[in-house]
Amino acid sequence: MVEKQRQKRMPRAVREQQMMDAAVRIFGQRGYRAASMDEIAELAGVSKPLVYLYLNSKEELFTACIRREAAALVAAVRDGVSAAEPADRQLWSGLTAFFEHTAERPDGWAVLHAQARTHGEPFAAEVAGMREEILAFVTLLIAEAAREAHRNPALPDREVAGLAQALVGAAESLADWANTDATVSAKEAAATLMNFAWAGLGDLMEGRRWTP
Repeated sequence: MVEKQRQKRMPRAVREQQMMDAAVRIFGQRGYRAASMDEIAELAGVSKPLVYLYLNSKEELFTACIRREAAALVAAVRDGVSAAEPADRQLWSGLTAFFEHTAERPDGWAVLHAQARTHGEPFAAEVAGMREEILAFVTLLIAEAAREAHRNPALPDREVAGLAQALVGAAESLADWANTDATVSAKEAAATLMNFAWAGLGDLMEGRRWTP
């Protein structure tokens, strides 16, 4: 009786987060189509009608999970970077924050990268918005690296944008790899990508380009 009264007094926002925590876990591990509202309600310790009351439908619940996990990932990357650091340290810090976050929240990463992007609209559009925000941030970091290395950088905007796309795509693939291999740490994944990207970026800024 006491436990039921405690649940009734739980603030709405807290209960919603409790249900979303359960939903992210189920969606991340089972997939959007295979996940059921019954499973989510059971894991959250609430009734299925209550899940529908708070979040209306499976689609709206999944969308809410995408938005929460996307906002958390973007915030983690931004918060991990200090403008006072040199350009290479900023890039390293951003990559490390990215891999630490995806390792700490593997179900959330699965929702964003494996589920939302493969089930069409409106889910794919939500993830695309997050990806554009990260791309814009990485583009600024690469441009800053060029400015720091050369007072009058020679890298055109189109080339900087292409490098940002390549870096973010590689980070996404490495996060999938790291999350399936417990021996790969966030720092190891970040160092792998940093060595690949920073060495190549350095050659490019020095005018040493590969040509077929």
